[in-house]
Formats: sequence, C-alpha cells, structure tokens
Amino acid sequence: MSLSAHVVIQRGSLGVDVALEVKPGEVLALLGPNGAGKSTVLRVLAGLARPHAGLVRLDGQSLDDPAAGIRLAPHRRPIGMVFQDHLLFPHLSTVDNIAFGLRARGSSRAAAHTVAARWVARMHLSEHSSAKPRSLSGGQAQRVALARALAGDPRLLLLDEPLSALDARTKLDVRADLRHHLGDFAGATVLVTHDPVDAMALADQLVVVERGRVVQVGTPVEVSRRPRTDYVARLVGLSLLSGTAHGRAVLLDNGASVQVAEASNGPVFVAIRPASVGLYRSRPDGSPRNVWPATVAGVTPYGETLRVDLEGEVPLTADVSPEAAAELDLVLGAGVWASVKASEVAAYPA
Repeated sequence: MSLSAHVVIQRGSLGVDVALEVKPGEVLALLGPNGAGKSTVLRVLAGLARPHAGLVRLDGQSLDDPAAGIRLAPHRRPIGMVFQDHLLFPHLSTVDNIAFGLRARGSSRAAAHTVAARWVARMHLSEHSSAKPRSLSGGQAQRVALARALAGDPRLLLLDEPLSALDARTKLDVRADLRHHLGDFAGATVLVTHDPVDAMALADQLVVVERGRVVQVGTPVEVSRRPRTDYVARLVGLSLLSGTAHGRAVLLDNGASVQVAEASNGPVFVAIRPASVGLYRSRPDGSPRNVWPATVAGVTPYGETLRVDLEGEVPLTADVSPEAAAELDLVLGAGVWASVKASEVAAYPA
C-alpha cells in the first residue's frame, strides 16, 4: 500500500503544485500556513476536487490522471477521511455513525454493526454507543470520526486538521490516542495541519507547503534542525539568516557577519535558538565571538519564559526569564547587546 501523487490545480489566484510519496504504514504531514493549499491537496486525494494536471496513484491504481481522462469517484476510492469538525450525522448514534461507511459500501446492517461495535470498544466509547453526536464531547466526537474512517479498512487515511477544534487538554489526550491508532494502521496516512506540535508528534515525514509550493521535505528532526524558510523557522522557534560562508565566518545578505564553529564555504543558512542568545544592557566583557547591538521590538510570554524579538544588524529572538527581563528593563524600544557563542550557531548549505 502506497501513495504517489503530483497534484496540480488552480484555486482562484492560488496555483497549487505539490508532489508527495507516502509509504505503507507511514504518516506524512502537510504543514503550512492557512491558505497555502494544504486542504486543496487533500480534497484532490479524496476525489472532492478535480486536478488540472498531475497524477494520483494508490497501490498502483490511478485515482486521478487528467491526461488519460481517468478520475475515480470519491465513493469508489479506498479512502477514509476525518474532517476538522467531525461531520458526524446528528440523527445517528455512535454505532450507526461508525457503521455508515460500511453500510454505504453494501455491508449488511448486522455485519456493519459488528465491525462498528469493535471500534466502539477500541475507542473506549462503549458507554456512548447509543449516544447522538450532540451529547458527545469534542474528543469523543473526534474518536467517532476516526473510527468511522478506519472501520472500512481503507488503504489511505486523510486527516484534515483533526485536532484544531479541540481545547488544549482534550487535544493532548486525543493526539496520544491518534498516534496509537496510526501506529497500528497499515495503510498510508496524509495529515494536514498548521500546528507544528501535531506534525512533529504524529508524522514520519513532513512536506512544508507555502503559497501552493513545496518548500521543504524531511523528517520532523531534519526540518526542525535545519529550516529553509522563515515560516518553518518561526514554527520551530529559530532565528533564520542567510549568507555566504567563508571558513568560520558567514557574511549575511545584509552585510553583517556571524562567526560559526565549523568551517564551510558557499551559500548557507544560519539558525540560532532563542535559548542561545544572551542579553546585556552594556557590551559584555571578554571576547565573545558574536556580539551585536539590538533594539527590543517585542516581548511576549512563552511558557515560563518571555520571548524577546530583537531588531538590528542581526535580527534575533531571545528567551529570558521574567526576572531577567525586569532586571534588563526590556521594554519596547530598549537598547541591548546580544551575544551568541559560535558553537551555538548552526550553519548548513542553502
């Protein structure tokens, strides 16, 4: 079981051109900002939107091939789909909602209910088997939607922002459950999300999409360590700079210089973690290799710390404790000195 897709479609002013490959048992996350084209790709895979070009093949079978005039109807595709807002039938019970897809494919009521009952137990919903969607919590409703998608034993599972409608506490529990069930699923899974935590926690591979195009592909570790666009860098909390390496010095595009620990040559990206940035009211003593004047452009809470955005010849983000922020008087427009050890600067080919 595997998915190979090249989706080319025009949606208003947005041209989408995205290629992806998903292996059996693998979870691939389409990660990107709102309006990037992620859900459009998912709709094409599901047969809900017609591509203008490209090819969608699942286990060697063509689902979409515009050049050959092939387009398989949505109900004929071996696909399960979970939508952002569940889309459960309000007049059906939990068991009947889960059994619906099986019944639509021709299973008898008894056979469909037998399968649905197993999924009710597996999803820990036995006490709610006769409940209507209006009496379920958000987490319970999402479990019903997932069970409905998996009950038909699909070869491809599509998840469209499956956790975005849940509150923070519920999201933690449902994410853990989802990870467990995806681990047992033998088919290919495509997850659409704009939440990096969901992507990092659930996916084996990430495909980052911006403005309808793929900008980065890799494992969660690879993408988080070596972002290639400002969007990805912001998602994983890094300051991303670009320039040209000359040995252990990187000349940034704006003319500033950054010292790094490992020598290289040619175009590079430079990534700096907020926790690696030290802030001072006066230039620090000694001979740190990277010291720049900066101006505080913003201060926002970030967990138990404060995240400080800095403007200057080297734009950075720093994490400081509330006590340190008060001591440094980090108000908007304040002048500070930023310091980063060369060993804390990651440089990699652009």
